Amino acid sequence: MSGHHHHGHGHDHGHSHGHHHHGDPVNHGRAFAIAIALNAIFVAVEFGYGFIANSTALMADAGHNLSDVLGLMLAWGAAILAKRTPTRRFTYGLRSSSMLAALFNGMLLMGACGAILWEAVLQLIHPVPVHGATVSVVAGIGIAINGLSAWLFMAGSKDDINIRGAYLHLMADAAISLGVLVSGLIVMYTGWIRLDPLVSIAIVVMIVLGTWSLLKESTRMMMAAVPDSVDSGKVEQFLRGRAGVTDVHDLHIWSMSTTETALTAHLVMPDGYPGDAAMDDIARDLRQEFAIHHSTLQMERGTTEHACCLKQADDAHDDHDHAHDHHGHGHAHHH
Repeated sequence: MSGHHHHGHGHDHGHSHGHHHHGDPVNHGRAFAIAIALNAIFVAVEFGYGFIANSTALMADAGHNLSDVLGLMLAWGAAILAKRTPTRRFTYGLRSSSMLAALFNGMLLMGACGAILWEAVLQLIHPVPVHGATVSVVAGIGIAINGLSAWLFMAGSKDDINIRGAYLHLMADAAISLGVLVSGLIVMYTGWIRLDPLVSIAIVVMIVLGTWSLLKESTRMMMAAVPDSVDSGKVEQFLRGRAGVTDVHDLHIWSMSTTETALTAHLVMPDGYPGDAAMDDIARDLRQEFAIHHSTLQMERGTTEHACCLKQADDAHDDHDHAHDHHGHGHAHHH
């Protein structure tokens, strides 16, 4: 179908933010390279100063920044792999690696949160003197670096869960560095050293809340759920409303990557095949109205009884819960 070679731009479906380049790996490549380099250098500096100043908040922030560097590398790798053309074995190309990266990213961040929490609790129990001035200056540099890095990703964060993951990480980092800066100043003026680990704990809670939605969405994608951005009921209504279509079944909609959606469906058309132009129109409308980039449609005259074999297995399961061995046979008859 003519729709299949527009992958790169398919998700730019008439939204007002028209960044025509946000699917472009070159553009993001530069953002990734700058953000990774800046953050990697900063991690080393921040951890060193955190160690010298006895600040868990600084060391925790450095640990979190390190998880960001790894997360950014994952997201960048996935963005590059997503552009690889399909092969005989990987017929969709390697675009689904972007969903895996988003999942790993979320898990990585949760792991970092656990480590920060552990360190903070230890310091609450056995407080050590914290050098507030050093903490504040280093955190100030952190705000600048993370803020700049996040700004580089802002444009693409609306459409790609991976870029959003990178953007969220960097924004969270900037917020964390701000918290660390303020706590450094308070420690410096009041000498209340327990504030340092308390700030770390507050930061962890914030990151966990932000990461939860990323984890949930990427897990759904891996489970081939209908993407949040697509209303499957409306898609079915749209297909049923096409000229000549009397029924729709075997409708499946899932994510091919963090930015692309695929669909397969059987259309019952008693008058027969309406011609390539009509099919191309359906593919085009699916792309423009629902951001479904890769659609595969099967025509049927409706002369035999068709139903989705997955659905039949399900019905059989409901009817005789015990008769699991019947499922295998059911499938053979319906293809």
